Amino acid sequence: MGIVGDSLERAGQAHFTRPIPKSAGAQMRYLVRQEKSTKTVAQPLGISQRTVERYIKDQIKTPRPELATRIESEVRSRSQLLVRKRSAQAAAKRTGLVIETRARFGFTAAPGTTDDGRMRRITQHLGPELAGRLLAAHQADATEQDLQALAAEAPQEAYFKDGGRRAGDLLVEFTDIAY
Repeated sequence: MGIVGDSLERAGQAHFTRPIPKSAGAQMRYLVRQEKSTKTVAQPLGISQRTVERYIKDQIKTPRPELATRIESEVRSRSQLLVRKRSAQAAAKRTGLVIETRARFGFTAAPGTTDDGRMRRITQHLGPELAGRLLAAHQADATEQDLQALAAEAPQEAYFKDGGRRAGDLLVEFTDIAY
């Protein structure tokens, strides 16, 4: 994914009601229960089917650090889908989203003058209508550029609707999104 897609995933995971399994064996058992096959679990993790079976039987207890990260991310991406769906629906219909961005404001001027553009941190609330469009695009596997364009609409409207200037020159770097 990208910055906006990953932020939307993290925001959905913030609403989890139960913790994910802690040990590597418990995480593997969870993945096998979800996928119904040790072979389909092994392929995205880049390990053999036999290694998955060893984790399930607790013959291997501590995975390598990079494998532990991959296992945990797979478990997080598959856990509590209904909770995530409900929180996304609530954001799209009632509450909206909060976006934290960095944007460059200022005029084109000599470096060091007071009119020189500076990066500013902006925390902007997206209403339910725009949040619904952003979440629908994310669920439809939109590209990161499309997600950023949708998310940038709110700061552009808020900071450039007065004065008649176009917001196309607004440089926005996304840092986080929360439901």
